[in-house]
Amino acid sequence: QVQLVESGGGLVQPGGSLRLSCTASGPIFYMYAMRWYRQAPGNERELVAVISRGSSTIYGDSVKGRFTISSDNAKNTGYLQMNSLKPEDTAVYYCNADLGVTGLGRKNDYWGQGTQVTVSL
Repeated sequence: QVQLVESGGGLVQPGGSLRLSCTASGPIFYMYAMRWYRQAPGNERELVAVISRGSSTIYGDSVKGRFTISSDNAKNTGYLQMNSLKPEDTAVYYCNADLGVTGLGRKNDYWGQGTQVTVSL
């Protein structure tokens, strides 16, 4: 059974930094891409960043220059380094991955459970 497990969320002051991790486990033979989304109360889920297998990246306008997405394909793990955090970055952050899974084939879509990030004094 494939699972995505996030970690690294928490409470941080404005201007601070956090690093989120998302590790996929199970019979995975390939990680095609990983995405980070976030959702604040009353808001729609927002795409934060995407990284492909070839390390191409895309960022949402609100996080460009502050957040960095990376991955370690050997560990089936993705990271989101968040710097210069603002109160408006407060949300539940979710990872999402396209995974090749033994027995299921290519590009199966999986989601993590979410991790809370709160930016406040």
